[in-house]
Amino acid sequence: MWPRMHNKTATAASTAPLIMNMSDDSDSAADADGLDHLTEEEERTELAEPRWYDVVLFNDDFTPMDFVVDILERFFGMGGEQAVQIMMTVHTQGKAVCGRYPYDIAATRAWMVNEHAREHEHPLLCDIERAD
Repeated sequence: MWPRMHNKTATAASTAPLIMNMSDDSDSAADADGLDHLTEEEERTELAEPRWYDVVLFNDDFTPMDFVVDILERFFGMGGEQAVQIMMTVHTQGKAVCGRYPYDIAATRAWMVNEHAREHEHPLLCDIERAD
């Protein structure tokens, strides 16, 4: 609570609390907003399931396999065995899905992987593809 200021020159009107006039005329407020025609059903919005995107690693001839395993463990939370399996899929099939996320998360993870690879001077490419 704020301390009360003592001012001998203040009048009772200036120290009285502000009282707002809240009339029951709610229709006029709705008319001013243009929302009086909305029904309760129209005001509700349904949330749709987010679209899912696969984060995909692509093979190249220069990035070391242990670096790819480290990427999978670090950015996708995979255990050692799973990371090695995904790395081998990238190596033998040319690409592999590392994870499936909503767009923002997938794009961020792909960006983080690409930045980390560039910082370590590897040409590893990570991208996202819309999941079916």
